[in-house]
Amino acid sequence: MPFVVLPSPMKGKDGRNMVYVKPQGGSNMKMSIDQMDTICAKYGSTRPGELRLVMGEFIHWASEWVAKGYRVDTPIGSFAPKLKLKRAITNPDEVTDNDVELDGIDFNPGKRWDEEFKYWMRDGFRKVERFSSTEVLDDKENLEHVLHELLKKHGYVTVEMFRIRAFITTYSARKLLNDWTEGPHPKLLKTRQGQTFIYTET
Repeated sequence: MPFVVLPSPMKGKDGRNMVYVKPQGGSNMKMSIDQMDTICAKYGSTRPGELRLVMGEFIHWASEWVAKGYRVDTPIGSFAPKLKLKRAITNPDEVTDNDVELDGIDFNPGKRWDEEFKYWMRDGFRKVERFSSTEVLDDKENLEHVLHELLKKHGYVTVEMFRIRAFITTYSARKLLNDWTEGPHPKLLKTRQGQTFIYTET
């Protein structure tokens, strides 16, 4: 996981600002439900549109039972209501229905989620100095490592697969993959498969 180091307002013992870390983020580090639906359909066992449909149904019906006070357990994790009082009260007998409000929904990742997440975190963390894809693109060794891992796991790679795994734009992913198909000793062979181009080792 790429991360950045940022200064915090708090001062350390040496008088300098303490630092904290967070995921790299940026406009290219967001996945929509439509993108996840496409990925699951391409590389998983769902049909196009199925994930979006299932998620819509789940949200509609699970929210009903959470609103009734239930905890809903799923392979992703559990969802449960969290309540709070609107005002400070010391006597339990004084609490009325109007004194209570929703304080959000507690989400606790499930065992299946933890196992899958640990698998995808096997490469650990990677420090990125700034919020720029230029930094990532300059790291040729890491890009070739990402390519090798995808080829090893799937036997092929697509622009979308490489874009997601390398944390770069679609344009950059396509350009890099195409560059690797050129020259006297190309690394990759580009082949059309339906409406998608796949890249395999030469």
